[in-house]
Amino acid sequence: MTARQRTVSGMRPTGPLHIGHYFGALKNWVAMQDETEALFFVADWHALTSDYADTSRIDEYVREMVVDWLSVGLDPARCAIYRQSEVKQTAELHLILSMITPLGWLERNPTYKEQQQEITSRDLGNYGFLGYPVLMASDIIQHRPQWVPVGQDQLPHMELTREIVRRFNHLYGEVFPEPQARLTPAAKCPGLDGRKMSKSYGNGIFLKDSLADIEPKVKTMFTDPARLRRSDPGSPEKCNLFPYHTLMTASETQAEIRQGCAAATLGCVDCKKIFLKSLEAFLAPLHERRASILARPRLVDEILMDGNAKARESAEETMRLVRDAVHLV
Repeated sequence: MTARQRTVSGMRPTGPLHIGHYFGALKNWVAMQDETEALFFVADWHALTSDYADTSRIDEYVREMVVDWLSVGLDPARCAIYRQSEVKQTAELHLILSMITPLGWLERNPTYKEQQQEITSRDLGNYGFLGYPVLMASDIIQHRPQWVPVGQDQLPHMELTREIVRRFNHLYGEVFPEPQARLTPAAKCPGLDGRKMSKSYGNGIFLKDSLADIEPKVKTMFTDPARLRRSDPGSPEKCNLFPYHTLMTASETQAEIRQGCAAATLGCVDCKKIFLKSLEAFLAPLHERRASILARPRLVDEILMDGNAKARESAEETMRLVRDAVHLV
């Protein structure tokens, strides 16, 4: 392994990725693969914490996620891309960490409490769901990274990981560095209907969507609710569409949109047409890379095989230190 600082992050394979995933995480990952030694994993074990009742599409989703990652610019020559369940050392470390993690730490996790209340269609009263922060900690610290790119909402999970590290090091000696959160720049990516963009809500623009798929979605996209007629002045700050212009549209055009919206000289239909052009320019290179990837059916398997081997080497190096510290064979 190289002497550069190390970064680790992952995503659960639960379906196709949308543009919110790109601006919220993947854009940062692409930059970090050149700044650090980066390992990115498809968290298929984590998918079981809530989707354990039907696992029939996990393998499909794993491959689909890797294709999405490659299409946005992750390069297996510059980072390791691997499948979580192919690195068995993760499970071994998870078991050891579960022995030293107090139950109260898990029960106070704000995400656990929120999702227990919000997700009523599935039974989440299982250890896997309660204990997934311990598995997440294992994913991270098995590579002893300096950095973990996360959004603001993930900071409680990162602090729990750091608490587990401190407890392990106190009990068994200094094995793990405390990983630091590297905040992903905030990017507001609302869904077509104003809610959080999500596959389950059917309100997303996905990275693999063709322009034929996208155009009818954009036509129905919510805008400023105050603009009932074209002659009504609007406010970009209250518009569901304008945040995407700030991410994709040239700054001078953004200024024209602001002025036209406020003065009611630019209608929402015209604004959506501008957005479609910006979206087409953004997606064109992604779709070109996707076509090249899909033309090589074995490519994803080859990338995962190589990434799995690199991740296992890193994790086993750590586990030798852990076993020695805990006095296990």
